[in-house]
Amino acid sequence: MGVLVGRKAPDFDVPAVVNGCQFVDSCKLSDYKGKYVVLFFYPLDFTFVCPTELHAFQEKLEEFRSRNVEVLGCSVDSKFSHFAWLRTPRNQGGIEGVTYTLLSDINKTVSGDYDMLVEGDGIALRGLFLIDKEGVVQHQVVNNLSLGRNVDEVLRLVDALQFTEEFGEVCPANWNKGDKTMKPNDDGLKEFFKET
Repeated sequence: MGVLVGRKAPDFDVPAVVNGCQFVDSCKLSDYKGKYVVLFFYPLDFTFVCPTELHAFQEKLEEFRSRNVEVLGCSVDSKFSHFAWLRTPRNQGGIEGVTYTLLSDINKTVSGDYDMLVEGDGIALRGLFLIDKEGVVQHQVVNNLSLGRNVDEVLRLVDALQFTEEFGEVCPANWNKGDKTMKPNDDGLKEFFKET
């Protein structure tokens, strides 16, 4: 798998469904410059782990947006498949109520550029990329198809990234917003362990 952390995130220009109901022919990563982006890949519409993840991101959408973060979901399905799944009630396995943008990677270019494509199966792994305001990947994680993500962990990472950008300090293991951080030097490390 290619590591994109520290590199410019590959741009894309694909069709999408926005606001849960509107087709757009062109959605580009570059449209979001100046915002943080959580770009997550999921294997397919109308499957099993996927709707639990899409609903979990929706449930935390206002928390992401309050941090200047746009959430983008991406699969190899068509925008029409996305639309049909968005029209399917939750109790029937659908994602009705999801309002963030769903990218249609039907040509598999986005999943290919992010090295998420499962060769031979033509679907994407459960990859997630945290992209900063300048379009640089700051975090990536990839789960196999059967392993769902923890959306709270994604929010924690957004908080850590934004804290380090604002204050220049680093966030130690298991850090949560409001916890002690450290200066990124020997004295900072010693001070951190002295007080813990």
